[in-house]
Amino acid sequence: MEFKCLNNIETSFRQLRTYTFVFAGICAAVTVAAVGLSYRFAERQRQKIYVLDNGRSLMVALSQDLAQNRPVEAREHVRRFHELFFTLSPDKAAIESNVNRALLMADKSALAYYKVLQEKGFFNRLIAGNVMQIAEVDSIRCDFDRYPYEVTTFARQRIVRESTVTERSLVTTCRLVNTVRSDNNPQGFMIERLNVIENRDLATYDR
Repeated sequence: MEFKCLNNIETSFRQLRTYTFVFAGICAAVTVAAVGLSYRFAERQRQKIYVLDNGRSLMVALSQDLAQNRPVEAREHVRRFHELFFTLSPDKAAIESNVNRALLMADKSALAYYKVLQEKGFFNRLIAGNVMQIAEVDSIRCDFDRYPYEVTTFARQRIVRESTVTERSLVTTCRLVNTVRSDNNPQGFMIERLNVIENRDLATYDR
C-alpha cells in the first residue's frame, strides 16, 4: 500500500513537471511572438511621417531610404542638365538663362565647352539665323558600382531652321559626384569631366 502511494506521488510529480515545462514553453513562444510583432509594428510606424499642412491638418507620409532614390535622381540630374545646356532658342537672354542654370549643375568642364562654342560664334550664328535647337535625351547609362559614377548619355538634337529640320545624334560622357542639395541643384549631384564624344548629322528634311 505504501509503495502504491509513493508511485502515485511520483507519477503526479512527473505530470506536474511536464505541465510546467509545457506551460513555460507556451509562455516563451508567446513572448517571442509578441516581441517580434512589436518590432515589426515599430518598424512600420517609423516609416510614417506626420506632416502639418499649414497648421490645420495632419497628413501621413511614408519615409524611404535616401539611397533607394539616388539612381533615379542621378538620371534626372543628367537629363535636366542636357535639356538646359543643349536646348537653345534664337534669343540671347534665353540662351544665357538656360546655360547659367545648367552650369550650376556641372563643373568647369561644361563652362569650358560653352566658352569654346562662344568663341567659335556658334550662339551668334544661331541668333542671326533664327535657328532653334532642341535636345531630347533617349537613354542614360550609369555605373553605380563605382564612385564617382560614370555616365554615358545618348540624345538627339533637332536643329529647326526656317525651311529645314536637321536631326543630329548627341553622345556625351561624364561622371557624377555627390554634393550639397540646393534650390538650384535639388538632386545633390555635380557633373564632372563633361565630354561630347559624338555630335553628327543623321538626317535633314523639309519642314
